[in-house]
This record gives sequence, C-alpha cells and structure tokens, in this order.
Amino acid sequence: MKFIRDIHNITEQHRGCALTIGNFDGLHLGHQALLRQLKQSAEKHNCPTCLMTFDPLPSEYFNKEAANARLMNTREKLNAFDGLSNDLCPDNYLLLAFNKRLSSMTAEDFIQNVLVETLQIKSLIVGDDFRFGKGRLGNFELLLQAGEKHGFEVTSLSTHQIDDLRVSSTRIREALQNGQFAQADKMMGRPYTICGRIVHGDKRGRTIGFPTANIRLRRLKSPIHGVYSVTMHTKELGDISGVANIGSRPTVNGEHIQLEVHLFDFEEDIYGYNVCVSFHHKIRGEKKFDSIEDLKKQIAIDCETARSHIQ
Repeated sequence: MKFIRDIHNITEQHRGCALTIGNFDGLHLGHQALLRQLKQSAEKHNCPTCLMTFDPLPSEYFNKEAANARLMNTREKLNAFDGLSNDLCPDNYLLLAFNKRLSSMTAEDFIQNVLVETLQIKSLIVGDDFRFGKGRLGNFELLLQAGEKHGFEVTSLSTHQIDDLRVSSTRIREALQNGQFAQADKMMGRPYTICGRIVHGDKRGRTIGFPTANIRLRRLKSPIHGVYSVTMHTKELGDISGVANIGSRPTVNGEHIQLEVHLFDFEEDIYGYNVCVSFHHKIRGEKKFDSIEDLKKQIAIDCETARSHIQ
C-alpha cells in the first residue's frame, strides 16, 4: 500500500482508480466488507484501488470539543491496513488535509475537481449513509447522476450486520465505553488496541512498587478510560500481560490523559520501543484516592484481577 499525503501528490499512476471514501475509524468488519467489494470493482475495471480519508476528521475540524474520540489515530490506521490480506488492502491510501478549502467545497465541485479531473475515477464505492461537500449536501443520488455524466460506476454498500445489529464505529465506541469488549472485538474482528512509543514518565509508579510503561496516546480524546487487563505486543520481546490505566491520574494531580501499563513479571528496559496494547476486560473506572497508600492497595487488587483474566 502506497501512502499519498494530499491531492498535490497525485500522479499519473494513481489516476483511473476504483475509489472509496470515508473515515474508516476502527477498520471494523463493515469497512472490510467495503474494501473487499472495492477490490472486486478494481478487478472488473482493471485498475488500482484507492482509499480516501481525512485528517483532521471533518467532525474534528468543525467542532473539536464535541467530536467523538477516535478509535484509531492515523498511524494506527496505517498499521492496521498494512496487516490486512491482499484481497482487502488498498493499493493507495490518500490522506487529504481537511481544511478551509476542502470544507467549503461544494459537493458538485468536489466531484468535478477531485473525483473527475484529478483522480479520474473508474468506480466509486461508498456506504449507504455517505454525505459529502459543503453543508453535507452531497449524497448517493448526486453521485449516481455524476457517474452517468462522467462515465464512472457508483455502488452503495449496505450496512454490515452481525447478529442482526449494525456494525459501526459508533457502536464499537459505545461498547468500549461500557466495558463490552467481547462485543467490540466481534465487530472489529480483533481486540481493541492502542499503539505508540514508550516514553519516559514521572516514574511515580516505581516508587510505589508498580513501575509502568508510559505510552503517548497521540489523539485528541480516548474512547476508553479506567483500569483494564491488557496484553502488550512487542516485536522484540513478544507478548506480555499486564494491567493498564487510561486517565489523568487524579490521585497525583495529573493533568493530561495518558496510557500507563504495569507489566507482570517483567524488568526489561523498553524505553523507545514501539508497542501495541490490546484491551481485554475493564476492571474499574478511574478514581481519586485519599492517599498513595490507598492507591497502592487498589493497584495490588487490580493486578490480581487482571491476572485472573490471563488465559
């Protein structure tokens, strides 16, 4: 998969593609069904596949405070795409900067300037609720009309369902917030995971007997908060079980939300490692304790609970 940052980097080899557009937050099974259909369309038209998405997401651009927490940041999304099988992974990943110019572009201008003149698409596949253009006035019917005029095929993918329930990023987010990890995993096709680089923290954990690996979240908001049983995946050392906290650490007057992982039976130096943390069970919500001693006692209980979930 080739990564293309913004429209000005489109070259001749990227044109004449089968295209899909969306946030693809979580890269869940509904997204994967769409990508499978995209590959089939590309084979029909003998052309490459291209996925178009945005950063920031449109909802973040218009109202950062009210926007939903991302399930994935851009780097996690790219890693997830690279892990897909060949019948799913797109040939090209086009990331457009969602800015004043793009946000003010009418649906008609977007079709003409981006889809027709720049990308010269042969086919377009979108979800059944796809909206685009200034004021979100563009819809599937407008795309059908444009396809007839400019000679590209337009297909709408119906909602993907599991157990008669719609699979969506919103439902996954709700399941995670409610601690329903089995349900979220079922919709995503894998455990919910956060990735990042281990950085130096304030090292308070080791002073109370529970050293932690600190991972920068690199996102505006986290979809989950609290204490969880987890597995940390490392390329160098394999998988390590532990207990994690996502929050602002109110007992020690923390100000920023961060991910801290205490790893069981582990003493290696892993600063600078790129890791991924998979979440399995929610143990409790974040809480402010009256003293460090009370916090230590609770962490010990949390560790016992997390260990009980290790398969």
